[in-house]
Amino acid sequence: MIKLKYLQHYPLDLQEKIADLFSQNKLGDYITQRYSTTHNIQTDKALYDYCNDIKQTFLRSAPMFDKVAFDNRLSIEHHALGLNTAISRVQGGKLKAKKEIKISSFFNAAPEQFLRMIVVHELAHLKERNHDKSFYQLCQHMEPDYHQLEFDCRVYLTWKNA
Repeated sequence: MIKLKYLQHYPLDLQEKIADLFSQNKLGDYITQRYSTTHNIQTDKALYDYCNDIKQTFLRSAPMFDKVAFDNRLSIEHHALGLNTAISRVQGGKLKAKKEIKISSFFNAAPEQFLRMIVVHELAHLKERNHDKSFYQLCQHMEPDYHQLEFDCRVYLTWKNA
């Protein structure tokens, strides 16, 4: 069986099914059948608007973010597909905090559902900093298929990085 580094914490029977699809060169078919739609969000401005729409729908009381951008430096090898940071700067006599969301440029060409899943994940960090039960409940509130999308995104990563 091949090593499925993005799927290691899933049950063995699921890993075996994905390994079988991989060995038969059918992993790409599995993904493209389920996720055939792409998106046209290619600029940082379009990504900001996309994130803001989701935030306004589900997280009105969460703090506003100052910047949203695609980032070429975020990669699968660094175990980061998205990043949520708060940068504090002193301006004059005041301390200013800016919240930034960065999404890996890998998602420029990914199916729209995977982009939404990673955006939902990063937006959830505006309210919940840790990956705990309440964090994942919030993710599911914003995207009911969150867990399936996360799994399929990991399958997509396996396929694209083979």
